[in-house]
Amino acid sequence: MSKNKLNLFSLTMIVIGLVIGMGIFRTSKDTAEAALNPSIFFGAWIVGGLVAFCGALTYAEIGSRYPVTGGYYKIFSYAYHPSIAFAINCIILVSNAASLAGVALIGSEYLAPLLFKSGVTDSLKVMIAIGSIILFYLVNLKGLQLSSQTQNVLMIIKIGMLVVLIASLFFPSLYNTAPQTIIDLKTVDTGAILLSFGVALKATSFTYGGYQQTINFGGEIENPKKNIPRGIFIGILIIVSLYLLVSYAYYRVIGFNELKETSSIAAIVAEKMFGATGRIVASGLLFIAVLAYVNVLLLSNPRVMYAMSEDGILPAAFKKKDEKSGVLTVSLTVFAAACIVVLFFADTFDKILSFTIFLDSIGMATSAATIFVLRKRTKHLDGTGIYAMKFYPWLPIIFILTYLFLGTIITIKNPEYALVGLSVFAAFFLLYFVVQFYNKIKNK
Repeated sequence: MSKNKLNLFSLTMIVIGLVIGMGIFRTSKDTAEAALNPSIFFGAWIVGGLVAFCGALTYAEIGSRYPVTGGYYKIFSYAYHPSIAFAINCIILVSNAASLAGVALIGSEYLAPLLFKSGVTDSLKVMIAIGSIILFYLVNLKGLQLSSQTQNVLMIIKIGMLVVLIASLFFPSLYNTAPQTIIDLKTVDTGAILLSFGVALKATSFTYGGYQQTINFGGEIENPKKNIPRGIFIGILIIVSLYLLVSYAYYRVIGFNELKETSSIAAIVAEKMFGATGRIVASGLLFIAVLAYVNVLLLSNPRVMYAMSEDGILPAAFKKKDEKSGVLTVSLTVFAAACIVVLFFADTFDKILSFTIFLDSIGMATSAATIFVLRKRTKHLDGTGIYAMKFYPWLPIIFILTYLFLGTIITIKNPEYALVGLSVFAAFFLLYFVVQFYNKIKNK
């Protein structure tokens, strides 16, 4: 067995690292706000984890059957058509821009109260978020990069905060003892329950995102038949356990009704544990963590655009590099601009969340569905040692139906974002043929 192959432990750590981001420090508030009662609140976290498990196994097999470089484009081209591949890949880039905008807004919600004791408005939070994006755009434009050591510090901050939040459960004196108004689901119709659960699941799905990157190492695992399902199962189980414990800490310390009304939830728990200083330190650390995350996305996504330009599906301008610094100036500028446009278009985290998850519902459902095409076209690989999931086709079907459900819920709840999302997809679909037509004329 090659020494370069990933073992079970390495795979498990990768899965955990891919998924645990900044969302858990904000989305419990959105989940609680959507949930009619605590059972829907915690149910959304559990179901979100199960869906993540189905998705991670599906993407792992896709990567094992059709190893990819340069993103999803080649898989989409192989399974569907280059025009659909182009449109969906662009949708994923826009979704990543929206995710960056959302995370920057999370950071601003923690920082704004430290800078301004009163008068903190949504517009002010947006300006702080835009400022952080512009700052790291300029840093990247100079060719400066945060080292891997800094990213390790980011992970330490996140894990440290999770440990602190979970530790609050061991201090009952911190618990909110105020009476909580809980709705009895027996008094609510089924449609309202489904809508409540769907909106809550929208928030947890954002928090569980990242597992789709298992597509990139499906063929790089020792003993893939055993280690891929084990590593993903252990990783998702750890993540679900951490998220449930942290959400339970919010529930007990802040209170279910109060959780619906506040954004800086991690800072509130820290304040209850360590006083005003704890809140300040927690808010500062989380904002630093957000800045590092913003930097990572500004580093990685322009390179995807560069790869698409190399394949001739984006204009050649996206390959433009600064001669001295090697920076992808056009790709970086376009991606940063897209992040800022999202913030102007959707100035609150909930709006960005709806827009991101609707785009994801298109990208996730269509990308996972490629497994059905790949299974037929790569039958010759069966029995050759590649990873093939058990319970096929039920796992990808569950995953796809869940994202179709989320897309439907967003269409019902926020039809404007569904309309914009579908319009963006249609625009990119048509742009593919415009670019191809232009290339044909140019090459004549």
